[in-house]
Amino acid sequence: MTSSWLKTSIASIALIAASGAAMAEKANDTLRVAFTKELENVDSYFNSSREGVVLQRAVWDGLIYRDPVTNEYKGNLATSWEWIDDTTLEFKLREGVTFHNGEPFNADDVVYTVNFVAKEENGVKTQRNVNWMESAEKIDDYTVRIHLKDKFPAAIEFLSGPVSMYPDEYYAEVGPSGMGLKPVGTGPYEVVSVVPGQHFVLKKYEGYHDSPKGAPEITNIDIRTIPDVNTQLAELFSGSLDLIWQVPADQAEKMSAMDQFTVMNESTMRVGYLSFDAAGRSGDSPFGDLRVRRAINHAINREELVNALLKGKSKVIWTPCFPSQFGCVEEAATTYEYDPEKARALLAEAGYPDGFETEFYAYRDREYAEAILSYLNAVGIDADFKFLQYSALRELNMKGEVPMSFQTWGSYSINDASAMVSQFFKHGSLDDARDDQVLADLNVADSATDPDTRVEHYAKAIERITDQAYWAPMFSYNTNYVFTKEVEYTPTADEVLRFTTMSWN
Repeated sequence: MTSSWLKTSIASIALIAASGAAMAEKANDTLRVAFTKELENVDSYFNSSREGVVLQRAVWDGLIYRDPVTNEYKGNLATSWEWIDDTTLEFKLREGVTFHNGEPFNADDVVYTVNFVAKEENGVKTQRNVNWMESAEKIDDYTVRIHLKDKFPAAIEFLSGPVSMYPDEYYAEVGPSGMGLKPVGTGPYEVVSVVPGQHFVLKKYEGYHDSPKGAPEITNIDIRTIPDVNTQLAELFSGSLDLIWQVPADQAEKMSAMDQFTVMNESTMRVGYLSFDAAGRSGDSPFGDLRVRRAINHAINREELVNALLKGKSKVIWTPCFPSQFGCVEEAATTYEYDPEKARALLAEAGYPDGFETEFYAYRDREYAEAILSYLNAVGIDADFKFLQYSALRELNMKGEVPMSFQTWGSYSINDASAMVSQFFKHGSLDDARDDQVLADLNVADSATDPDTRVEHYAKAIERITDQAYWAPMFSYNTNYVFTKEVEYTPTADEVLRFTTMSWN
């Protein structure tokens, strides 16, 4: 337990004892939740944060829904679908669905949404989520076809996740900025108000259709951005919050021991990794040398990081993808034993016997980043640590101005390797390796309809990426959820807060 957290907790408990805890909002049927990171834009196509995914699943719907427990695909805004050929999907749409603003849902909305997000010039933040689609075509009011640019067997998985359907008339009028301020979807919750980056109020959509997501039981969701976890904990103690998540392991353990709250831990698909500018996008740097990249891989004690800091259901990861994802072949990955002496020898061989100086960026989990810095310092690498908001770091990364960074990726909870390895290694704006051999294998893996061929070429890409040490994959994440005894909730392993599955005890 940190001393600052202890002081905050004692102060909170004293406040509660003196004045009585504020009543939980069960009486007002309002669940009060904290986000740690600022959400730049609620429009789900124009942010790439986990908080954005949470709101996306609450406010909007996709054509397909994947059950997070059984992984079964079910119809949502579509009632059925079929492959017309290798690059054409036809959907029968659900009739009688209405957007929060009263617009009826039909094929025009699907056509408008797909044709807008598929155009790269319209600036969707995570192109990997949409750039496999060429266009959509209306067959009749409740039949639509989506045309793919190439064979893409993961299409159904992507359509069950990040591809939400928007109201064509409203979106044509307001665009991404307007959608971010006054979001309109067909989802189980409609948005009452948005204070950008700070406060989001949702209420149960009374006109919600018969969706596999299920109808909400809690009427109101009040979400505030509170960057400091100690403040979140203090507000939980004082009764100003009902649920917090992404709580560090040490604090979660202390909360569990108090027996005042429900504390739950669940695995996630999120992978933490170091990325190196091997392609030299940020200028002449040591990271263009394979020996330097391998040295850093040897310098980090992954087991210690997992056991001492992450705990819970986290594990050491060697792949540039999450092991459960289709095509993420763990056996193909090169592993690097923790060996500081070998790291120093490789640095000396590369011409850095006394180490070197570099900039080192991160956007979350300062404690983890500082632990990684200590391993780097131990082998002579002196890093100028820059801790930024995620959106700011991503923009620098896209410009090629980041020599080394600690980052994470949760794949939008898409259970396919293309959602991670292809996101970062296909010569896009976030690719700091620019390896043509990797690109060739991923192109085959992403488009092959034969599963064995996909696995073969993902394995080749993973083998190359890890052998060349373009990244230092480190660990998978887990998430700690802490909530009052009045809240009933069972987290899922895809790191999505599902308000529709929450209720009051």
